[in-house]
Amino acid sequence: MFEGVFAEKVLTQEYIRPYPQAPQETSGYYVGSQSIYKYSLKDSDYPTIIISDPIYNNAGGVIKPGFYEIALSDSMEFLILLESKEPIAVIPVIKIEEDKTEKDRLNNKVVKKELKKEKKDREDTNKKRAKTGMKEDEEQIFMEAKLEYIKKGEYYLVTYQKGTIKAWGAFKG
Repeated sequence: MFEGVFAEKVLTQEYIRPYPQAPQETSGYYVGSQSIYKYSLKDSDYPTIIISDPIYNNAGGVIKPGFYEIALSDSMEFLILLESKEPIAVIPVIKIEEDKTEKDRLNNKVVKKELKKEKKDREDTNKKRAKTGMKEDEEQIFMEAKLEYIKKGEYYLVTYQKGTIKAWGAFKG
């Protein structure tokens, strides 16, 4: 009897929600499509990756679910999984690509003029922002990272993109 009364009281209260509100993706945004995942936080230079399930290794170690940053090593041979700026895993890179069309586009004279104008405008804006005590407006670089489990080979595939560089890493979990 007590449980039935408790459940009835909980479900009749307007401010208590025992189940999540539907829809969870509001305004047409899907989880992972917002700018925090594509351009990262202001104080971060690395794309953000979401790990939704714990990942175990053969030695009994575990990577807990959460938000992590992922960085490409200077030698471009490894992806480094970071938690609070501390490396927790090293993932070997299996493939890397660099977008050569972007380099060609940046060498175009018209594009160079546009970039120079944008840089000057940004400097003028930053001077005005500095007078009011606001942070500087910085150029944003497209960043994205994904983690997916491949059932056929029983491994995790990490997709990393920052600017014109794309890298894929794989590891068994």
